Amino acid sequence: MELTTWLSLVAVCVMGAISPGPSLAVILRLSISQTALHGVLASVAHGLGVGFWVFITLQGLAVLIEQHQQVFSVLTILGGLYLAWLGIKAWRYAGKSQVDEVETVKSSYWEVMRDGLMISLMNPKIALFFLALFSQMIDVEMTAMMKLQFWTTVVVIDGGWYVLVALLLASGPVLPWLRKNMVWVDRTMGCLLIMIGLKVILG
Repeated sequence: MELTTWLSLVAVCVMGAISPGPSLAVILRLSISQTALHGVLASVAHGLGVGFWVFITLQGLAVLIEQHQQVFSVLTILGGLYLAWLGIKAWRYAGKSQVDEVETVKSSYWEVMRDGLMISLMNPKIALFFLALFSQMIDVEMTAMMKLQFWTTVVVIDGGWYVLVALLLASGPVLPWLRKNMVWVDRTMGCLLIMIGLKVILG
């Protein structure tokens, strides 16, 4: 994988992971209402759930590229439009997160792992996001090793971010700062997605 492609993947995945949403709300709820370990286990399970969508997306797009090139070309344009739309939405609703929606729930370790896994598996927007993103990055020459690099990068970034949330943000000084600056976090992600989407559409 080219370094520029990998860095683009890392940048989008990082901004996508830290963007507030239902996953962040769940991890925060578990970490605050129970223990950091509960949050860590849920984070690891969430990363594996995202990894499932990455695997399915990579396999499906590889077949599509090889057998239906015209359909893939249309999908590429639609993917660019979708990424730009996500960017506009992130900018428009900057700062309007679900971080404060915290409930007190007592669960076992297995139950929190289930919650972390299901919050990612039951979110079809994750599949659409990776479908749009990967359609800009992969080609028919893509090897199994490159797919593994994509999968590992996404899973480590996603799981790693939420582990960090569980260990530091839930009870540390970073969470107030993140809440205070969430508008700029959202807007940065929005600009990045809009630029990538426009590059695909104009190209």
